[in-house]
Amino acid sequence: MASRKRCLPGDNGELDGPLPACKQVKSGEKRHVAALILARGGSKGIPLKNIKMLAGVPLIGWVLRAAVDSDMFDSVWVSTDHDEIEKVAKAWGAKVHRRSPEVSKDSSTSLETIQEFVRLNPEVDVICNIQATSPCLHPFHVKEALEMITLQNFDSVFSVVRRHQFRWQEVKKRSGEFTKALNLDPKKRPRRQDWDGELCENGSFYFTKRDLIVNKGVLQGDNVAYYEMLPEYSVDIDVDIDWPVAEQRVLRYGYFGRDTPELVRLMFCNVSGCLTEGRIFLSVSGEEMVSINTRDTMGIRMLQRAEVEVVLLTSSADPVAKSLTNTLGKRTGCQVIEVGEEPLDDLKPLVEQRKLQWKDVAFMGNDKPDVNCLNLAGLSAVPGDAPVVAINAAKYTCHSVGGKGAMREFAEHILLQKEKAKSQMKQDRIDSSSF
Repeated sequence: MASRKRCLPGDNGELDGPLPACKQVKSGEKRHVAALILARGGSKGIPLKNIKMLAGVPLIGWVLRAAVDSDMFDSVWVSTDHDEIEKVAKAWGAKVHRRSPEVSKDSSTSLETIQEFVRLNPEVDVICNIQATSPCLHPFHVKEALEMITLQNFDSVFSVVRRHQFRWQEVKKRSGEFTKALNLDPKKRPRRQDWDGELCENGSFYFTKRDLIVNKGVLQGDNVAYYEMLPEYSVDIDVDIDWPVAEQRVLRYGYFGRDTPELVRLMFCNVSGCLTEGRIFLSVSGEEMVSINTRDTMGIRMLQRAEVEVVLLTSSADPVAKSLTNTLGKRTGCQVIEVGEEPLDDLKPLVEQRKLQWKDVAFMGNDKPDVNCLNLAGLSAVPGDAPVVAINAAKYTCHSVGGKGAMREFAEHILLQKEKAKSQMKQDRIDSSSF
């Protein structure tokens, strides 16, 4: 089970069996359901945290992808006061609510910003405030939670996680007071397996009907229920300030899109700007040379050992890279082909010849001509120094720059996704065998 749904007093029990889509409301009425992600530009801890790259994706991009792919929302919005956040939001398929200065202060509350959004969008009946700092959110989480509103007629539903932590009363230093246990009997300390633990808000999302926000000024009220998420999906960047640790959690439990990456059998990689750093070295005799990092060639070998065919691409507009064809082919064991101004036209026949679909393909590019391939491939990446037009089209942005380990980094990302998919397939078989 990936999640559990429970309700506060007044619940009829756990939901069983498949549920229809959110648009099929009990009364037959059509509701406008909107997702709203609050992303102010003035983060005090990490500047522009909401668009900082996390595992190759802007932080806000993780929740936007989950919201859009859930197919449960009539509109998906980002509320912001910052130009760069607005650009990223639109690139990930969201509309933008440009919040007023009155609700953009350090002292402004989330509720005040949501109330302003609701006043300006009277067509919205149900709003889901999704936290940008919850990058392990999946489409099924919001789908199941929203169905609790649309099908069971709850007025608000929020996400929680089960914690097994013993709490003690705080006392001030040198006060002479003694602390006492708040949720256990020290004489009968329960084992973890004998204690259900406690439910705590994890901040991933808050579903609320319009009336509660406008007329009562609350996000949780009336017929209220909670939606329990498993701990592995409850990553909160506001708490997990160790970015590398958060990245590892997201790489394992994050949502990477509709297409499953475990079928990747073919990878295309540009030589210029990906395997090379874009510089040309001239010898005394006038010979032109480029450098290729051994970490990147090792990345190619790692993929080949995992039965992923790697094809290197050169451009007719880059005579130096073109001249490397024979040398690269021998050194890497890869086929090296020349592509024109629109690489997709040259690569489509190769994919078809191998009887593959584009979701089975990984692509690494670095500039505007690669945009169509970056969009189409199941897994795609650009080096960290790629232009914005390529970064916006890629599903992963490397920390490393071209010619300095970007290929190795993407290779490791591909292999991690394959392992993740194998683990999921194994778990699915276990779950199905239990019925």
